Amino acid sequence: MSPTPARFTVVLKPQLTDAEGHLDHGGALRSATVRHTGGFGASGFPRYEGDGLQVDIDPATRTVEAATVDGDELPYGWVAEVAPDDDGS
Repeated sequence: MSPTPARFTVVLKPQLTDAEGHLDHGGALRSATVRHTGGFGASGFPRYEGDGLQVDIDPATRTVEAATVDGDELPYGWVAEVAPDDDGS
């Protein structure tokens, strides 16, 4: 198993498509630095929290496996991603 990074920057984006119907997440609507809580979420992956976000992130793939925003489910049509330039340190 990969080591658990102390923090990540997570961005929330709309799930859009371009003129040809290809997936295009567009620009970030919100971003937050989240820190490892020391626990694991219902997904089984490490839990991170910060700035109103609570996310479970797979450290091996840097994939957000579960997310809540301000205590609610991620809004319909939005995606949560680890910022591409974030090295997790």
